[in-house]
Amino acid sequence: NGDILSYEDANRAMQTGVSGIMIARGALIKPWLFTEIKEQRHWDISSSERFEILRDFTHYGLEHWGSDTQGVEKTRKFLLEWLSFLCRYIPVGLLEHLPQKINERPPYYLGRDYLETLMASQNVEDWIRISELLLGPVPTNFTFLPKHKANSYR
Repeated sequence: NGDILSYEDANRAMQTGVSGIMIARGALIKPWLFTEIKEQRHWDISSSERFEILRDFTHYGLEHWGSDTQGVEKTRKFLLEWLSFLCRYIPVGLLEHLPQKINERPPYYLGRDYLETLMASQNVEDWIRISELLLGPVPTNFTFLPKHKANSYR
């Protein structure tokens, strides 16, 4: 139950004789985790591939809540909550030891490109910047406070 962030974690859990495993935070941090488990491999997913996942998410949000101001801001709110988990991902190509553990907070690092560095930021302002790349400028006096106690929690 939980704390699954790699196919090794999933295999170890399944070896205990359980009928199934539950993946929660792991899927918020690495939505491609299910592919990694199925294919029994680590996926060094690029920042542009990760950004496409975010683009799809915002597209689905706008499709569901509408593309008016209210729909954009509802989509932004959910995107920002998700980004507060996604920033915990450390790209496989930058890890010293595989696999990443779910409760290890990544140290500050420079990514292999600007977008990877931006996605790794634990600053709310950078998450807002990513949301602006996808949804346009935030409204005047916009603020965001993550619901969980991440490093950016104030």
